[in-house]
Amino acid sequence: MTLGSDVSGMTTTASTAAAKGLSIVIPVYNEAAGLTALHQRICELAKTLRQRYRLSCEVVYVDDGSKDATLSIARSLPADAIDVQVVSLSRNFGKEAALMAGLDHARLGAVMFMDGDGQHPPALVEQLVRHWIDDGYDVVYTAKAHRDNEPFLRRLAVHGFYALINWGARQKIPEDAGDFRLLSPRAVAALRQLPERNRFFKGLASWIGFRQIRVDYEPAARAHGVTTFNAASLLGLSIEGLTSFSVAPLRFASLLGVILAGGAFLFGLSILWEVFTTGKQVPGYPSLVVGLMTIGGVQLIMIGIVGEYIGKILSELKARPIYFVAEHSEKHFEAGKADEAASRTAAE
Repeated sequence: MTLGSDVSGMTTTASTAAAKGLSIVIPVYNEAAGLTALHQRICELAKTLRQRYRLSCEVVYVDDGSKDATLSIARSLPADAIDVQVVSLSRNFGKEAALMAGLDHARLGAVMFMDGDGQHPPALVEQLVRHWIDDGYDVVYTAKAHRDNEPFLRRLAVHGFYALINWGARQKIPEDAGDFRLLSPRAVAALRQLPERNRFFKGLASWIGFRQIRVDYEPAARAHGVTTFNAASLLGLSIEGLTSFSVAPLRFASLLGVILAGGAFLFGLSILWEVFTTGKQVPGYPSLVVGLMTIGGVQLIMIGIVGEYIGKILSELKARPIYFVAEHSEKHFEAGKADEAASRTAAE
């Protein structure tokens, strides 16, 4: 029985990459106000990639249970220079599930993930494609160049999250890396073979290995609306990532238990030393209450951490589908007719 997977046959070179094509996966949730403008920019990008690399493209919009007119607008988007798929999920399953739905429905070889809020500049896509086709990288991921405009506590929390999740990890997750990334055909094939249901795409895309390169960028300002990610959402996503991809919390709990046990032992020795040297007994009520509260609180924290992992095990054992598709539509761009129309326009 083979416990690994051979994807060497899907290796792309500069001469074969263009034939594989590129699927652009964009999860959207209540993005009706800016979806049309984003699609126009994607179409212009597709024209550029077709002219420069002869690269066929498609865009896969995954509507993650939007409550506004996002789905109806997505249905009406034209297949102008690019094939268009619209995948509507039966409810809001979350961004990780929406990314998986887009990955499952992508028909072309390479896959790129982008956000639907317009903060991931389409102009940067050409640079990512160049690293894949010309330089031979399998994973081209983007990261924020800096966090100078964010509050100090948030920057500290982000740094602490990556320090914890990478603690003892063999494959490190790059700090500040986002979901805006391009995967080559063999990286896509590897990612599709990972069976877990509690998915953390940033971690999984790093874990698969292959040649990877980082591209720093400045996120654009939101052209409309406000982000749906608040402090509670970010905390939940952090816990999801930690417990789905790392055993660092369990190691931290074990280390904390060892430290407290060592502290309690030394405290006990100090009490014995004081009794033997002075003959005075330390009043026990305050130290007893503080010790019990400390140990009880630590035990509850450890039980909570273990409970998170047990919940993940239960979720994997249930093997429920990650998402359900309520509606799926496709529009195909006819390159031949477009080239003919362009030739007529040039002749006139």
